[in-house]
Amino acid sequence: MAESRNDALLQVLRDNEQEILRGWLQLQERDLSLRNNLLRSGELEQQSRDFLAALRGALSAGDTDILTSEAWAPVRELMTSIARSRARQGFTPTETATFVFSLKQPLFTALRAHASGDDLAEQIWSSTLLLDSLGLLVTETYQKGREEVIARQQQELLELSTPVVQLWAGVLALPLIGTLDSARTQVVMESLLQAIVDTGSAIAIIDITGVPVVDTLVAQHLLKTVAAARLMGADCIISGIRPQIAQTIVHLGVEINDVITKATLADAFSIALQRLGLAVVRRTAKAV
Repeated sequence: MAESRNDALLQVLRDNEQEILRGWLQLQERDLSLRNNLLRSGELEQQSRDFLAALRGALSAGDTDILTSEAWAPVRELMTSIARSRARQGFTPTETATFVFSLKQPLFTALRAHASGDDLAEQIWSSTLLLDSLGLLVTETYQKGREEVIARQQQELLELSTPVVQLWAGVLALPLIGTLDSARTQVVMESLLQAIVDTGSAIAIIDITGVPVVDTLVAQHLLKTVAAARLMGADCIISGIRPQIAQTIVHLGVEINDVITKATLADAFSIALQRLGLAVVRRTAKAV
């Protein structure tokens, strides 16, 4: 029975493809009328034509296993491509799923002209199950695509929020702003170690003025970064130790006895220059 219903759907698509395509495009363009900046009309039409062609090919094989059948692989690949593309372009989940679900109206209209009574009910029900399955596939793929976009953006923000600055020959500064978690610590450590290698610096200043809260976990992350830098031959100075942070560290019992700490970045920079045998002096104005 499933094969006969698929045969009927296939015949309807073959006989009425252009009419179905026109009706489908009209519905999609109406629903996406305010999103022309994200998707051009020509691109939408090409995606719709490709989908109908892939659908006809899958139905011709007579296999109803949409999720795993080899015959449906082109349809799944096309759905995946469209869903991921729209996730990157900024479409909502509803707008993305509408690509499939909006096909129901023109398709059912064509089916009503092809059959009636119980045959029509069976064909509509079969087509509904088919399009619903494809719609769920598109939605799931879209969600994965959005998660990938978000993860990539988070990684880019982490990299942008951990700049390593060379204050002087042999002196690096790493200003930290925001929460320091395990993922960000890894990025911080990699950035700092690479900068040490690239510049051959002997001293690195880690400034935590912009870190709102320092707890046991944050302190451990800082000490791990300091230890990694020492293995690369660079000493670390932690600056930005506010009174509240000092009290918190003491209360938590975190041992940082072997790490130099300063209240401000300027104080830390002064210590770094002293270690390098350098000094900043005020020039005396020449008498006129």
